[in-house]
Amino acid sequence: MTAITIKALKEQQHIIQQQSESAGESTQSLPSLDEVEQILGYEFNNKRLLEEAFTHASLGLGFSNERLEYVGDSVLNLLFTKQQFFEYPDLPPGPLTRLRAANVDTEKLARAAVKHGLHRYLRHKKPLLKEQIRQFSEEIQRYPLHSNGLVDVPKALADLVESTIGAVFIDTNSLHVVWKVFKDLLEPIIRRETLKIHPVTQLYEVCQKRNLKVKFVDLWKESTGFDVFVDDQLVGRGKCSLKKEIAHNRAAKDALDNILRILDEKDTNINIVEERNV
Repeated sequence: MTAITIKALKEQQHIIQQQSESAGESTQSLPSLDEVEQILGYEFNNKRLLEEAFTHASLGLGFSNERLEYVGDSVLNLLFTKQQFFEYPDLPPGPLTRLRAANVDTEKLARAAVKHGLHRYLRHKKPLLKEQIRQFSEEIQRYPLHSNGLVDVPKALADLVESTIGAVFIDTNSLHVVWKVFKDLLEPIIRRETLKIHPVTQLYEVCQKRNLKVKFVDLWKESTGFDVFVDDQLVGRGKCSLKKEIAHNRAAKDALDNILRILDEKDTNINIVEERNV
């Protein structure tokens, strides 16, 4: 073996050792996962799956929760499909799909992560995530069940719930066990009687029934907002500097609240006039 080859091997070993020491130091500073099993009420046979489920790709350890998230997403959809199939024997596929979507969307899962404190154990190197979680936790207080697109949701929280579901499924290979573990954690589950219509959809539906024309004016680049006109009358505004879609949804919600009030007042005035003419 030449001197050059020996030198190269030593340099490579030195680099590997440095990476190993660095990984060891970062691992030591990570939150312990001992309490996660208590929160879940489930003890993992393979602890590596638990570690993987709570490791974000930003940590740079060579593995992350992305693959388990992929598994958990499929498992969660199947579990709700099965549950709702038997719970609502008279409900056609369309409403069942909307009901399932409401229970597995990003906001619903992120709420579960915050409610049970799972976010405190997520291992990551995302500087802004802590503040995003704080803001999310405050904003959802105004919407006990679901905001329907009115708040900014840290996707990493929803991914965490899905990866944890995936980890339990891989650890047990049992849908029954996964549902037993997560059914209560996902409460309150959105049901047929509590399912809300998205504000944009509802605004169009209300206006179509009255033959009213709806127009959204995109001002997001100028002022991070949208204006909403109904029959050329300004009835709503919404802003969000983080995401254009949320600004759009907030404008629809504001317009919907105002248009319903206007229509109620109009109907009341019509009834008063009709009563006077009788």
